[in-house]
Amino acid sequence: MKNRFSIAAIIAVMLDALGAAAFAQDVVPAVAPASSGVASSASIPDFSGIWAHPFYPGFELPLSGPGPVTNRSRIRQVFDNDGRPRLPGTKLLLVDHPSQQVGDYTNPILKSDAAEIVKKHGELELSGKGHPTPMTECWPSGVPFIFGNVAMQILQQPDKITILYGFDHEVRHVRMNHSHPAQLTPSWYGDSVGHYEGDTLVIDTAGIKADRPVAMLDLYGTPYTKALHVVERYRLLDYNATKEALERVATKNFRLPPVTIGVDIDPNHKGNGLQLVFTVEDEGVFTTPWSATITYRRGINSQGTYKLLESVCAENPTLYYAGKDADLPTATKPDF
Repeated sequence: MKNRFSIAAIIAVMLDALGAAAFAQDVVPAVAPASSGVASSASIPDFSGIWAHPFYPGFELPLSGPGPVTNRSRIRQVFDNDGRPRLPGTKLLLVDHPSQQVGDYTNPILKSDAAEIVKKHGELELSGKGHPTPMTECWPSGVPFIFGNVAMQILQQPDKITILYGFDHEVRHVRMNHSHPAQLTPSWYGDSVGHYEGDTLVIDTAGIKADRPVAMLDLYGTPYTKALHVVERYRLLDYNATKEALERVATKNFRLPPVTIGVDIDPNHKGNGLQLVFTVEDEGVFTTPWSATITYRRGINSQGTYKLLESVCAENPTLYYAGKDADLPTATKPDF
């Protein structure tokens, strides 16, 4: 039984009371790896602020080309695109199951060894035991797993970009207009360097630590090697384009109800949205590069303010399973 805080665990309880339903996915074409370039300050869009993507899992399929591993387990979606319960008689769509991650190991992007790993993770899920992930174990997520966060905050400065994520205080630092060092020391989130290409923020990440516990790219246990290379491309979308994109997302991805998350979309904001398109390359795991998308709207927290709320996750020595080591720390004697 999962005994640590996780969105999936909360949703599992809610689904018992609400029933089930379905949602959708969106995406954009695959993109090529980043190239160097520097934009003038006058042409740089403002990406700063809180952004929310209240769908589970976070990755959206591309409109064309190879895409990420998806969930074979489906459920009927009972919430609409704004997180409200659907009206009686409304057609319910089949979407990704939020608390049972069974990866499609037949996806042609996977090499045979990787497909077998994804299959084994799925079998654990179907058995009811579940499988450990960075989220359930409270380990640093790494890239691109971290993109599955329902909320993030971008702090934009001329020489660096800082990205704060809504779950468990995870932070990434992007050095602007720099190159990767000749000798990269692997780290949790890798070495990220960025630049602007017109109205697009491009972030190139390499050197992501592969020799670590619960190392995976997504909720389905998809592995990676030290050759992993990820390129992100962020651009602003006008309100109508954002709305259309999220309507596609809602046909395949589970829409998280606002009560389960600290930050949700701001229903009153009619300005630009934000879309991330990222590409993944790893010759040790994948037969081809693939892409995915994440579409955001401006976020607001449950207190009605524009800031991320603290979300704490404590590591568990037993790796996912319950036991005495999973209990909350307790003093052996009073401090006073």
